Amino acid sequence: MKDFQDIDAHLDDWSALRDAIDFNGILIGNGASRTIWEDFAYDSLFENARTVEEKPLSQSELSVFDALQTRSFEQALGALKTTSRVNKALAVSSAAPRNRYYAIKEALINTIHTVHIPWRLVQPSTLTTINAELARYTTVFTSNYDLLNYWAILHTPGIDDLFRSADSSFDLCDTRTDATRILYLHGGLHLVRNLDGTARKLPSTDSTLLSSFAINNTIKTLDDVPLFVSEGKVEEKLKTIRSSDYLSFCYEQLLTHEGALCMFGHDLGPQDKHLVDAIRQANITTLAISVSGRSDGFIRQQKQRYSQLFQGTGMALKFFAARTHPLGNPTLSVPVEH
Repeated sequence: MKDFQDIDAHLDDWSALRDAIDFNGILIGNGASRTIWEDFAYDSLFENARTVEEKPLSQSELSVFDALQTRSFEQALGALKTTSRVNKALAVSSAAPRNRYYAIKEALINTIHTVHIPWRLVQPSTLTTINAELARYTTVFTSNYDLLNYWAILHTPGIDDLFRSADSSFDLCDTRTDATRILYLHGGLHLVRNLDGTARKLPSTDSTLLSSFAINNTIKTLDDVPLFVSEGKVEEKLKTIRSSDYLSFCYEQLLTHEGALCMFGHDLGPQDKHLVDAIRQANITTLAISVSGRSDGFIRQQKQRYSQLFQGTGMALKFFAARTHPLGNPTLSVPVEH
């Protein structure tokens, strides 16, 4: 590998790379969402939920996360739901698990509403741009759990998310498709976990999905547990992924991807080691990586870091300017309301 002083600050133009190489896959990270809505730049959904203005996590709810040694909302909600069902089966009258379940979910919802771009601010032209770009690939991998890609798919049908059954559940025996497929590596706000551990897509229109996480404390049974890997250590993320047939399938598809892969808006920090491991194991011929150029020194630093991550894999690394990619076009940016 080159020494730092031998690494230049040149970044390719994406259109030139695309003309020269047939990219059959793209891996989308948080940078794509931040291009559109800067508030997606939050570091931690969990920390936001501790400080959100409306009904933040109380010490009682925080103790649940501490007991489970996790910062994953999916794991905390799932554990409380299971506990409540066991209590009911054993005729234990405690309502504490149910109450904590709703309190944690409400804090999660309030936090998401705080950081997520409102539907009314999303331009149809933006959804058209996203959809057109995604449709260029055979497989779209995304680690984002926000709704932008999902809204784009609803805007112009044709991309297959593999949730095809009568109740919009994922069926491991029904995954073949000739269309572009999108795989949510970390789940999504539009996905929930069924009681048997399978995944289901929420039945909702694009404009109502953000508000469809309605909380109803009067219902007899607990409602849906959101299926998304929000944060935490790599071990926590893998635990959640392995507990879901859908997430396991998506991860396996990245592990076995073949051909040229574009990676857009992904920092691949320590918390994403499982994604780095999957890319290293996959049979990828060329990996094109987006870089948001701030200075020559920063660009060189990024190129060196990615080169170290994928050293010894044999794949060709290409680096391109993020702003030259359709998903990185600065005109997509929507001013954040305060």
